[in-house]
Amino acid sequence: MKEDSKTHFPSHISDPDQPYAALDLGSNSFHLLVAWDRPGRLQVIDRHREVVRLASGLEQTGRLNRRSIVVALRALERIGQRIRSLPRHNVRVVGTNALRTATNRDEFINAAEKLLGHRVEVISGREEARLIYLGALRSIEDDADRRLVIDIGGGSTEIIFGHEHHPRIMESLRMGCISMADRWFEDGKITSKRMERATINARQEIEVVEQIFRSLDCDITVGTSGTILATQNAIAAKSPLSITLEAIQQLESLIVKRGHTDQIVGLVNKDRAPLFPGGLAILKALFSALELTNMQVSNGALREGLLHDLLGRVHNRDIRETTVQDLIDRFNVEKAHAQRVSSTALNLLAQAASNWNLENSDNSTLLRWGALLHEIGMDVSHSSYHKHGGYLLENLDMSGFSLRDQFMLSSLVRGHRRAYPTDISWESSSIHKLTILLRLAVVLRRNRTDEPLPQCTLRVIDSGLELMMDRKWLKKHRLTLLDLEQESSYLESAPYQLSIKSQNS
Repeated sequence: MKEDSKTHFPSHISDPDQPYAALDLGSNSFHLLVAWDRPGRLQVIDRHREVVRLASGLEQTGRLNRRSIVVALRALERIGQRIRSLPRHNVRVVGTNALRTATNRDEFINAAEKLLGHRVEVISGREEARLIYLGALRSIEDDADRRLVIDIGGGSTEIIFGHEHHPRIMESLRMGCISMADRWFEDGKITSKRMERATINARQEIEVVEQIFRSLDCDITVGTSGTILATQNAIAAKSPLSITLEAIQQLESLIVKRGHTDQIVGLVNKDRAPLFPGGLAILKALFSALELTNMQVSNGALREGLLHDLLGRVHNRDIRETTVQDLIDRFNVEKAHAQRVSSTALNLLAQAASNWNLENSDNSTLLRWGALLHEIGMDVSHSSYHKHGGYLLENLDMSGFSLRDQFMLSSLVRGHRRAYPTDISWESSSIHKLTILLRLAVVLRRNRTDEPLPQCTLRVIDSGLELMMDRKWLKKHRLTLLDLEQESSYLESAPYQLSIKSQNS
């Protein structure tokens, strides 16, 4: 089978002697943050922002138009000069609402990865919300226990309630300053009627969650990102410490009086002006719907949260590990058996990794998670539990996981038994290989006991894999031999086949 034509990413681990970088591919702007990891703090050494208005390029068909892709890729070409030389594990790049929505996002992502030299992850709305909360938490000093954090982006608005360091309720609404501006202020005219309609439109979007958040007793409300920062700057002379509903209403009257987005430049910067009325309408609707009295403003947002999350992975505090363990507990996975399958799968991977180009540590991590979660669907039904498991892992909210992470893990679990699935749009040839290794580990551990396995020699051959096992052991374990032969038959439709050989001990 032909190997992937996608961008090759080096497999080396993070380098503490190099800075770390987070790149947020937002619906309005691309934000880059570069910092050193210093004891107890991040030392920021570079920030860069490119206004691209990616969400404005979304057509009714859901596709990003050619012009918006070209503008975005030119921006990434410039950004790539800053981060391309950094080690892979020192960098995280994530896409948000515009890329979640775009039906042709793979076309854009493939081109972006070549320019950046780093992988691009698209994250879910709730994962975006989690990272925003983390960024806001790290960027504002307060003694609050219960926080409400709000972020108005270009294509979505995130609302997060958290207790101390932990986000508890996370919602992502599909409205942002670009979508609101395109709908109500496309020609730049600002009238009281348009502001009223935009605010009502925003209230309709908030309605589904307003009772949840309104009922919470919060010590502090924190706002982040462009619209809220611009609002704070615009009202700073009258309300320097926080944003209030009265200040928002006064600002609304002022921009209506000026009458056009061209006329509010100076009040807000030139890039922000066309989007500001739409963003302000969302902010006013949030204050009204959630009965907010005031809002403090934080400079920390998604990119800061992303950088802290990246450093958590570097320092073995990967939130994804916690997510996997939570799922094991939540879906009553038999831990001892899952661990046996995991150990066996990793042993097989160690033998095949070099010849199968699977030495990247991400592959061993993915295979381990797949083994630990391969029976997650059992809690739904034993019948076709691999299909239930695949569906769960593709659709659950999984903290720390990108959409690609989830899809690969889902594919691995979906394909780990029975007929080899031909209905999956596989991410890459590496997932085929990892799936075959997991299938083999599951077969070898089918008796669900701690009985040690004999020496298994796995060899990569032209057609796939050759498994050598002790002849005497196979004679004593005829069911395992039959299972292996059946597995070899199942894999005849797979890109890589399996042959079973016996040998004298």
